[in-house]
Amino acid sequence: MNKDWELSQETFDALLAWLDSDREQAALKYEEIRRGLIKMFANRGCVDPEDLADETINRVTRKLKEIGKEFSGDPTRYFFGVANKVYLEFLRRKIPQAMPPPANDPNRIELECNCLEHCIERLSKEGRELLLRYYAADDQAETDHRRALAEKLGIAPNALRIRAHRIRLALKECVEKCLERSLE
Repeated sequence: MNKDWELSQETFDALLAWLDSDREQAALKYEEIRRGLIKMFANRGCVDPEDLADETINRVTRKLKEIGKEFSGDPTRYFFGVANKVYLEFLRRKIPQAMPPPANDPNRIELECNCLEHCIERLSKEGRELLLRYYAADDQAETDHRRALAEKLGIAPNALRIRAHRIRLALKECVEKCLERSLE
């Protein structure tokens, strides 16, 4: 992320003009987009969702001269497209820090598998089934599969993603605690 670049009044004015010709409406759209970005990053478990939202807005603003005249449609969608890239960068930075080194020790691997099995069994029946069904498909079929699963459950795809994320976080926490107890 480019922390050196700062949003000036001139570039902010250009951003507002891109969002809407009515400055008051543009300001409302800006606030709505920022709130939505913060919510998206928070729901994905990001530590500093406000910083990531601001980084997203800064990136869009830096590209405004390139995209402003050519882009058609709702600018909100563009912001969320950039936000997904910011999130992937966040994950790439976070994963090496959060993941333990690969276990080549067969005893450690067996211990991890046992902890995972134990924690999966501790999930509610509904949570276990949802997680298993959520991850049942691969690649492009994954999107269609998850959309169909959300429809079957009578919820929005985003609500399904949030449920699966929360179950996965609980599962991860359980496995980590199990490993800690077992390695002491």
